[in-house]
Amino acid sequence: MSRLRLAVMLPPNADVDRAARLARTYEDAGVDVLGVPEAYGVDAVSWLGYLAAVTDRVELMAQVLPIYSRTPALTAMTAAGIDRVSKGRFALGLGVSGPQVVEGWHGVAYDAPLGRTRDVIEICRKVWRRERLEHDGDRYRIPLPGGTGLGKPLKLVDVPLRERIPLYVAALGPANTELTAELADGWVPFLYIPERADTVWGEALTRGTAKRSPDLGPLEIVAGGPMAVGDDVTHKRELDRDHLALYVGGMGARDKNFYNIVVRKYGFESEAREVQDLYLAGNRTEAAARIPDALLEGTSLIGDRSYLKDRLAAYRERGVTVVQVQPVGDDPVRDLRVFREILDD
Repeated sequence: MSRLRLAVMLPPNADVDRAARLARTYEDAGVDVLGVPEAYGVDAVSWLGYLAAVTDRVELMAQVLPIYSRTPALTAMTAAGIDRVSKGRFALGLGVSGPQVVEGWHGVAYDAPLGRTRDVIEICRKVWRRERLEHDGDRYRIPLPGGTGLGKPLKLVDVPLRERIPLYVAALGPANTELTAELADGWVPFLYIPERADTVWGEALTRGTAKRSPDLGPLEIVAGGPMAVGDDVTHKRELDRDHLALYVGGMGARDKNFYNIVVRKYGFESEAREVQDLYLAGNRTEAAARIPDALLEGTSLIGDRSYLKDRLAAYRERGVTVVQVQPVGDDPVRDLRVFREILDD
């Protein structure tokens, strides 16, 4: 039986000294992966470089870098740089984000997310292999045709520490999930309930896996949620109501909310519609109250040892290889240590 790895998100923090202590504490508690998000706050790259300097063992994952905000070659260069300063402990996570951030913050058209994702993956791997960069893809053509006409194929000047940096994709929609299963080293879904996952992603994963190169090996899956361990902690699930209401109800336009679609496919059709209606009407507290208890439970890892052991068996059965948690208990570090024990049991 393969060992499940343990991941925790560590977003950029204004108190960098405290963050360094926390990162080392997590490392000592048995955490295998520290993930760093990037939305429209402090960038993930500088934070990852800092974490590389203050940790020794944990893998550092960009989770995720939006594909629209950097050129593919710059993304590849950045990954090679973080992998170098972390001494081979970096994993590149990519995602398409959404039109609100891509167009509203970066000022870039949110077009061809699938084509761009495929192009970025292929270009990154060419750069890391130090091939002369020539690419005629769906959205990126390198060297750029037209322009001055002076562009020429180049290869990365530095020799990367690794030419196969692990590459993960955050994907929810069926086409993007299929692409991820075909090309990426790992998949990062959201709102993942192992017992219901096949109803949402099963067919897409099967199609993508059928086209997957054997050289890539099995697809890694990163999934989890809020975590607390104890005999009387189930009330901690309530802490995620507002968060889920934001995603299910308010993330994206009414007909472009990917998270709402996932929840509907899980079988919460009427609840998802009601949460969205209430949230978009400004009734956020009422929207949070309508989040189904079964969704709160399914997307979290909160309970006693026996309960969590059974939940982790369900994750393992669905192919999850990295369990990502957000400690929400009264003693987060203790919970991480106990959870690590349960993972290894």
